[in-house]
Amino acid sequence: MKNIFYKGLLCILLLCYFQSCKKKTEQLKSEESTSILKNDTNFTSIFDGKTLNNWKGDPTYWRVENGCLVGEVTPETILKRNTFIIWQGDKPANFELKLEYKISATGNSGINYRSELITETPFALRGYQADIDGKNRYTGQNYEEKKRTTLAYRGEKVILENNNNIVDLKSNIKNNCWQIRDVVESLGQSDSLKINIKNNDWNQVHLIIKGNRLKHYVNDILMSDVIDNDSINRNLSGYLGVQVHTGPPMKVEYRNIKLKNLN
Repeated sequence: MKNIFYKGLLCILLLCYFQSCKKKTEQLKSEESTSILKNDTNFTSIFDGKTLNNWKGDPTYWRVENGCLVGEVTPETILKRNTFIIWQGDKPANFELKLEYKISATGNSGINYRSELITETPFALRGYQADIDGKNRYTGQNYEEKKRTTLAYRGEKVILENNNNIVDLKSNIKNNCWQIRDVVESLGQSDSLKINIKNNDWNQVHLIIKGNRLKHYVNDILMSDVIDNDSINRNLSGYLGVQVHTGPPMKVEYRNIKLKNLN
């Protein structure tokens, strides 16, 4: 009887111990979450995690799932052209944007900002893009969708020159890269910076966009930095949206999308 009693007592003590550990773990997670929120002072959530309120896109490709904004292309819904889901709340000019994303290995996506609507094509944008892809070939670079193409590769600080004599944009694009640019500084080798980007896991993007300075961070690492002096082609405000790209079936998820306007 004593053995049974002691075994029962031991079980109760172990149960209490594990419950205590669980509470401490939950408390630590709560404190960590609170800490993250404190660091996001003056940021406003622009995606509620439940609905597509204030977002406009093709429902064939965009939905809300498990608190995430999900873009997915299936074998049955292969795209003929890139498509976006576009935030309807404002046309931000000077701002910071923070969000988390996870993308499949075959995925190709991006965050467009200061962009124009392409009226002849539904859910299409033209403008700056913080590039994202599953193989991390392009993630972190600054690519201008439907316009000047690559402005800064990952690891580059670039000044885009002002040139009032440009008649045809295509004549100044070579190998999908804008030619009237000056690489003034290295932020690190592209492959070395790539190590900081997680595969098939959550990564944080932080964009700091003010005046003619466009800075793209991934997981707190500066990946590209553009000073755009091209007064003819640059935009100083415009639409914000996220993309699914033509190509093989893919999936991208976005969450915790937060915006802070800057003076």
